[in-house]
Amino acid sequence: MQIKTYGILLFSKVIKENDLFIKVLSNEDKLLTGIVYGGNSSKKKNIYQIGYFLNLRIVKKNSNIPNSIDADISKPLIGSIIEDKYKLYCLLSVTSLINLSIVEGQNLNGIFKTTEQFLNVLVKKNNWIRSFCLWLFDLLRIIGYDIDYKINNEKKYFDTNLLEFTDNKGIETYNFPHKFLEGNEKISISNIKVVFLIFEYIFKNNHLIHYNNKLPQNYMNFKKIILNYLN
Repeated sequence: MQIKTYGILLFSKVIKENDLFIKVLSNEDKLLTGIVYGGNSSKKKNIYQIGYFLNLRIVKKNSNIPNSIDADISKPLIGSIIEDKYKLYCLLSVTSLINLSIVEGQNLNGIFKTTEQFLNVLVKKNNWIRSFCLWLFDLLRIIGYDIDYKINNEKKYFDTNLLEFTDNKGIETYNFPHKFLEGNEKISISNIKVVFLIFEYIFKNNHLIHYNNKLPQNYMNFKKIILNYLN
């Protein structure tokens, strides 16, 4: 049986000499895995790059045999960001976070659409840092940890211990960047640091802890270079 679908390449690993094991986030919000035979060959390897959008043809034989996958590149084309190290590191950060957020057989409603929308911004616009921060909170919402910052925009602080907004300053509260996320305040290192801090606290202590995972290195690399740039 052959299935045709569309998705974003999240992960690839060479197995044997020229074959690839890949993970794809489909436009149906599912994680698909399989083997691309000859995917690491000189003819095909430029197709299977992390973050690329692909038209996929998946052959399912039976439950005991991995899916066989063939694909070609689809729009939006992201090759233009390869020479921009900030955009490239951001792309790798996004795919690595999604890879830790969804498992095969799981369906996370909306994860493909919100990611596709952000990657379109990343490709087409120069001012994309705010969109990345919004995407981080969208990711938390989709995996079940919505912090409701839009309906709490009059409360100044976010408490990482209670995971709620408050008007009272405490030991584990942080000045939440409401104005920055709304587009009414310029990008600053303090705003970005707070976004990273809150995202990491929730993602690590409420999601990754269940799988005994750490924050992906691609995310940490992106965080380092973007904070260095803003500094």
